[in-house]
Amino acid sequence: MSFHFADDAWSTAVPDWENRIVGRKSLVPELPLYDAVAEKALRIFKRLRVPDLVGKPTYGEVCGEWVFDLVRVIFGAYDPETKRRAISEIFLLVPKKNGKSLISAAIMVTALILNERPACELVLVAPSKKVAGISFSVAVGIIEADGDLSALFKVQEGVNRITHLGTQAVLEVKAADLSVVTGSKAAYVLIDELHELSESKDAAKIMVELRGGLLTRPDGFFMMITTQSKDKPTGVFRAELLKARAVRDGSLVLPLLAVLYELPESLSKKDGWKAPETWGLVNPSMGAAFDASSLAVKLAAAEVGDDKDMALLASQHFNVEVGVVGGLAIWPGARYWDDCARPDLTLDELIRRSEVAVVGADGGGLDDLFGLAVIGREKGSGKWLHWAKGWGYSDVRERRPDIVPVLDDAERAGEYVTCEDIGQEVYEACDVIDRLENAGLLPNETPAIGLDSFGIAKLLDELEARDYAGRFFSVGQGYQLQQAVLTLPRRLKDGKFLHGRSGLMGWNVGNAKTELRGSNYTVTKAVAGSAKIDLLMATFNAAVLMFGHPKPPKRKAKPRVFII
Repeated sequence: MSFHFADDAWSTAVPDWENRIVGRKSLVPELPLYDAVAEKALRIFKRLRVPDLVGKPTYGEVCGEWVFDLVRVIFGAYDPETKRRAISEIFLLVPKKNGKSLISAAIMVTALILNERPACELVLVAPSKKVAGISFSVAVGIIEADGDLSALFKVQEGVNRITHLGTQAVLEVKAADLSVVTGSKAAYVLIDELHELSESKDAAKIMVELRGGLLTRPDGFFMMITTQSKDKPTGVFRAELLKARAVRDGSLVLPLLAVLYELPESLSKKDGWKAPETWGLVNPSMGAAFDASSLAVKLAAAEVGDDKDMALLASQHFNVEVGVVGGLAIWPGARYWDDCARPDLTLDELIRRSEVAVVGADGGGLDDLFGLAVIGREKGSGKWLHWAKGWGYSDVRERRPDIVPVLDDAERAGEYVTCEDIGQEVYEACDVIDRLENAGLLPNETPAIGLDSFGIAKLLDELEARDYAGRFFSVGQGYQLQQAVLTLPRRLKDGKFLHGRSGLMGWNVGNAKTELRGSNYTVTKAVAGSAKIDLLMATFNAAVLMFGHPKPPKRKAKPRVFII
C-alpha cells in the first residue's frame, strides 16, 4: 500500500470532535492501518505488566479502549514493506491521573520490542532528572515483571539505559536539557509533559535536536504526551498545541494524530468545567483509575484556596486553558476578552473606523515592559476599538527567563519589540501617536494621551518636543483607576469593546488580579505579582480618557513636515 500524508484516507482530521467527546466516543479517526502490525503491537502492549499496581496486572486488564485505539494507530501506521510510517507524530493532551507516565513507558518498551532498525536509538524525554528517574523505573519494572523480557534486555540503571540484546537498539530516559539531547539521532522520541519543557529557555532548540533524527529515519515516530499548561500556553507548547488543534479541526494537513481531551469552549468557559457531568468527558480513565469523588474533593479544596489553586486544578485535572479561555483569570473582563477578539482589527483598521482616538502608556525600568494602548471610538456604533503593543530591553529576558517564550511569540507576531537603543520604545510609541494625530483622530479639547503618574521622564520630554505639551494627562493609579477596572468588563460583556486578539495583550489580561482595598477595587502590578500587566495598565489609562467622552477634533490635523 502506498500513501502520502495529504491523502484523504490518511487524514487525521476529526471535525466532529466536539460531538465525539460529548458522546464519549473515540477521538481517533478511522484510518487504513496495517492491521497485522497494529494487532501485533496491541498484543505486546496488552501483555506488559503495570509494575506499581497491586498484583502487577497487565496493561490489557487496566487500560481503557481509548489507550488501545491510540496504540493501534501509533504502530499500525507503519508499512512493513516500505519501512515508512504514514503518521510520524502524535500529540496527546490528557489530564493527570489518566496514566500518562505508565502509558508513556509501555509505549516505548513496545517500540523497543518491535523496532527493526539495528542499533536504533529511542529516547523518552522527561521534564526533570527526578521525573526521568521515575519514568526509567517504570520501564525497568515492566521488563522485570516478565521473565521473557528480562532475558531479552540489558538494564543499565546508572545511565538510565535499556538495550535490546537482539537488535542492540537502546532506549534512554533523559531529562529535558539541551546539553543532554544535543546530537540526538533517535528514531523514536516520546516527550512527557511538553508544557513543562516549554518553560525552558532552550525549549525550541531542544525540539529541533529531538526532531532531527527522524528526518532520515522514516520508520520512527515523535510523540508528545502532556496535560494543559499550568499557566497561559506559551512557546513551543503553544505552537504544538495550536498545530494539533488545526490538524484535528481539518484546517491543517500533516502526518500528525492529535488526540485532545479538552472540553468544547461552550462547556469550559464561565466555569462550566466545574460541573461533575463534564469530568468524565476529558478524563477517559475516570471510573477505572479514579472516581469523581476524588475530583470533587480537590475542587472543594481549591474553592477555599487562592486563585492559583483553582487555576492549577482546572489546568491539570480538567485540561482547561489558563488565562482568558476558561474564565480562570481574576480580572472580570478576562471572562469576555476572547469573545470580543477581531483578528483583523489592526492599527490601520482602527484608524479607518474611528472618529476619535486616545492613547494610554505604562512603563517602568529597564527590566520592565513598556506598553502602549490605543482606544478608538467607532463611527456610528460608538464601540471602542483597541490596539496595543509592547517594548522591552534585553534586561527583561535576563531577569525574567520564565517569560521569554511569551516575548518570543509576541515578537514573531509583531506585538512586541526588543529595544536595542535606549529610548527606542519612546520614539516608536510617539511615532504611533503621530500617526493618530496626522489622521485627525486625537482630541484637541480634552487630553489625548494618558500616562502613569510615575511615567518615564524621557517620554514626557519627547511628547513636548513633538508639540504635545498640554495634551497629555497624568492618570492617577490604584483606586483612581476603579472606573476603568469595573466598567471595561461591562463593555466587553456587551460586545462594545473590540480588540485585535494580540497574544501579548491577552497574556497581560490573564495575569491581572483584582484586589478590594477599602471600598475600592484595584488592579496593580503588586497584586499581579511578577507577571506583567503593563499593556493592560496602559489600556486602563486610555480608557480613563475615553470615559470623558472626547469629541472628534474640530478640524483635521495637517501632516507634519520635517525639514532636515
